[in-house]
Amino acid sequence: MSNCNHDCSSCDVREGCDEIQSNKAKLNSRSHIKKVIGILSGKGGVGKSYITSLIAVELRKRGLNVGILDADVTGPSIPKMFGLKEKATGEDNLIYPLISKTGIKIMSANCLLEHEEDPIIWRGPLLGNLVKQFYEDVLWEELDYLLIDMPPGTGDVALTIFQMLPVDELIIVTSPQDLVSLIVTKAIKMAEMMNIHILGVVENMSYLTCPDCGKKIPLFGESHLEKFSQDLHFDILGKLPLVSENTSLVDQGRVEDVNLKEIEKVIQKIMR
Repeated sequence: MSNCNHDCSSCDVREGCDEIQSNKAKLNSRSHIKKVIGILSGKGGVGKSYITSLIAVELRKRGLNVGILDADVTGPSIPKMFGLKEKATGEDNLIYPLISKTGIKIMSANCLLEHEEDPIIWRGPLLGNLVKQFYEDVLWEELDYLLIDMPPGTGDVALTIFQMLPVDELIIVTSPQDLVSLIVTKAIKMAEMMNIHILGVVENMSYLTCPDCGKKIPLFGESHLEKFSQDLHFDILGKLPLVSENTSLVDQGRVEDVNLKEIEKVIQKIMR
């Protein structure tokens, strides 16, 4: 378009835009992915990467081939959750993903750094291009599901990823706080603008179960997600508890040992 201001989020003709279409990621000839699902949170600190990992683990338990693309480039945590410390290798212009103990394929910026504590201090376009390369140049081979752990928020990097990568569906992760309505609304509107189907919302850290009486204790206040879901017409995929034993397992790089029955509804929705 001659009058293009390069702000694709406000464009009415972005579906036919040559600039966007020419920059779409193209999977390498040795890989095939049936479905790509993005996991997004409107803000950091709600357990987006944790939920991404749990979904991958549960899908893998069902015999499905699963990969995780860690698109949270400046705050990558997926390799640590799976206890992976080795670095990615490759040949013939392809990158080999790391493989977890149960067979989940993982690609993250931390797989490329000499020291995992080193920061990546890049601007948005470079971050977006790295994520695109992870999709195009990683030898994913045959995957039933590729889960994309999105960067938190609805800013430039997330927008770039949605434009470049063929995201089929989106799961939004949130927590039971008063700020949830604003945050989830922003994420939902962004998905709608990009024409991405929203599977639903997962509320993490929804409650703590008392070890003595079994009562559910809302540590962060009562959830208003049901009313909010009626107003914005989205599905609640699950309300997950805060479990200290699971937190400890994740810190030890043992997320594949976590058992959380409340994730079942999320998996059923994905596999419907």
